[in-house]
Amino acid sequence: MPKMKSNKSARKRYRVTKSGRVRRSRAGKSHLMSSFRGKRVRQLRRPAFVSKSEEKTARRMLLVD
Repeated sequence: MPKMKSNKSARKRYRVTKSGRVRRSRAGKSHLMSSFRGKRVRQLRRPAFVSKSEEKTARRMLLVD
């Protein structure tokens, strides 16, 4: 039987940390940033974690046990 393929779009969006949590980048920071305050822009730079309800789906797409 051939190997399972991981979801390529999920591989580009998510990364699994050493502790096993799924990390994602924040949305809404590609353009039109001048309307945001500096604090908001700095907060958007930091990565976020996938919610507990979505974590199982993300891990399945990444083929992580």
